[in-house]
Amino acid sequence: MTQKHFISWLVMALLCLPVFAQIQEPVKFKTELKTLSANEAEIIFSGAVENGWHIYSTDLPEGGPISATFNVDKIEGAEVVGKLMPRGNEIEKMDPIFEMKVRYFEKQATFVQKIKLTGGDYKIVGYLEYGACNDENCLPPTSVDFAFTGKAAGNASAAAETATTETVTTEVATDSMQTAAATVTPTGTADYWAPVIKELGNYGENINNESHTWIYIFFTGMLGGLLALFTPCVWPIIPMTVSFFLKRTKDKKKGIRDAFTYGASIVVIYVGLGLIITGIWGANALNSLSTNAIFNIFFCLMLVVFAASFFGAFEITLPSRWSNAIDSKAEQTTGLLSIFLMAFTLSLVSFSCTGPIIGFLLVEVSSTGSYLAPAIGMLGFAIALALPFTLFALFPSWLKSMPKSGGWMNVIKVTLGFLELAFALKFLSVADLAYGWRILDRETFLALWIVIFGLLGMYLLGKIKFPHDDDDNKVSVTRFFLAMFSLAFAVYMIPGLWGAPLKAVSAFAPPMQTQDFNLYKNEVHAKFNDFDAGMEYARQNGKPVMIDFTGYGCVNCRKMELSVWTDPKVSQLLNDDYVLITLYVDEKTKLPEPIRITENGQERTLRTIGDKWSYLQRTKFGANAQPFYVLIDNEGKPLNKSYSYDEDIQKYIDFLETGLKNYKK
Repeated sequence: MTQKHFISWLVMALLCLPVFAQIQEPVKFKTELKTLSANEAEIIFSGAVENGWHIYSTDLPEGGPISATFNVDKIEGAEVVGKLMPRGNEIEKMDPIFEMKVRYFEKQATFVQKIKLTGGDYKIVGYLEYGACNDENCLPPTSVDFAFTGKAAGNASAAAETATTETVTTEVATDSMQTAAATVTPTGTADYWAPVIKELGNYGENINNESHTWIYIFFTGMLGGLLALFTPCVWPIIPMTVSFFLKRTKDKKKGIRDAFTYGASIVVIYVGLGLIITGIWGANALNSLSTNAIFNIFFCLMLVVFAASFFGAFEITLPSRWSNAIDSKAEQTTGLLSIFLMAFTLSLVSFSCTGPIIGFLLVEVSSTGSYLAPAIGMLGFAIALALPFTLFALFPSWLKSMPKSGGWMNVIKVTLGFLELAFALKFLSVADLAYGWRILDRETFLALWIVIFGLLGMYLLGKIKFPHDDDDNKVSVTRFFLAMFSLAFAVYMIPGLWGAPLKAVSAFAPPMQTQDFNLYKNEVHAKFNDFDAGMEYARQNGKPVMIDFTGYGCVNCRKMELSVWTDPKVSQLLNDDYVLITLYVDEKTKLPEPIRITENGQERTLRTIGDKWSYLQRTKFGANAQPFYVLIDNEGKPLNKSYSYDEDIQKYIDFLETGLKNYKK
């Protein structure tokens, strides 16, 4: 998954940029028959995999993701020798959803099948079947068809014809759809299969959350900058700096211009930092690090160190000679360069307070895989940090009403320390799930959060003191209310120890399936696993339909079922108001007879029930990834936008209720 959210219970709602449902083609395969000797050859499948996607390897345990398999439709003059063998950089990882170790390939995948040529002419026709997933979606089992003919008479040059095949999973042409639908569906129900891609598009974008959109990242960075403002390293500097700019020249306009330049310099410095971080590591490397167990342990330890620093155990500072050198250079220069160096000095001397916040922000946005994400986060951070310098220069009278420095700033630091400690557990949870240690199950995680926020509440009430706190026993009204919220949040989480959903922390806590004891179960059962039968039932009973395109090997499908479908309101809507049709696109049950269809000008063969449902999803709705949810009336017409992987429960409820509202019009 996706690393999602930042102090959402304190400040802001998640904003997201939607995307259209579409056919996805993340893998391109080439096939080759390579002659090893007069009577021995091998078929080589070489796949190029898009960044962010992976292909599962061969011989995975039963009940897990889709394994790569070699399948023969027709073979003459040859025999298959042994099993399909994977080659290349195979990755093995514990999957917390399937509760097993899985093996897969990223960027490049190669599979090899040995063949014995028995003499004379040969013909080998078949297909490679594989499964591919990313952090949000899985594709249905995808076939790479091949056909090789040749002569095994000891002549290596004539022994094989090399073929190149690319996986084709594109949208079917409308004119071929009607013929295919008539073949695949029972008589009289072809209208159910009629394409509704255009009608679905009329509802707008697919309801699909990309967890870290640029808007969200920007405001997350801005929130971090606002928090940094109120720390002891930054707040006292504001009036001194503004006064310096206003007094250094008799021209007030020039003083204001210098303050603007100072603020702009802060923005340039921090945005530059974001670009340098991405330039060194690369966007994809940051994305890989965000899901790597070892680095998540490192992030956890880093946040614990930052928290200890905020608590007053020690200070994290850059070498003083750096700031002294920059400060000295600023005094020796004039004009814009002097102001820029002053801003750079601020960045260095305030690092003990801003460093932990910046570190957390960069870790949080690393999972986007975007080159601009760290820079956009730093842009928001820098604007919030620079804004007071500019505003106070424009309105100097505001300085008189500016709160004085004092112990309240250390309270903010310590509070941030508690929050850093809480979020450290989030990263440890990722590593725990990756390796299957089960040391941080959901109830253990919640117990630690209950203690952390309970202690935060006690601290805000003045019951706990840290090294740099004042001895004043009075508690301000603001601290009292913050303490009340923190303690209330701790109490709110207590039912989660027995399995309560706890929507407010579902993005942070381990998944529900790690809960050892659960009293709260709201199960959703599909009424049908056959599209045509389900549609007939819906038509006879006057109900709308939700089609759930899923897969046995779809990790995020299980996440949606565990985190969203268990919500009481969601389960009530699905069980009572809709006819739920669940279609497994990786169902291996063979069709009575293979069906040949024409898709985008190429002939394809539907061999299994899963192939049939995957074909339905592509041709009727123009999509091929799972999970994929679509609401239709009992005539097959859409009632709302489609919905993909997004664990926002309220958004899912709105999706279902909008469909009901449109159905009743």
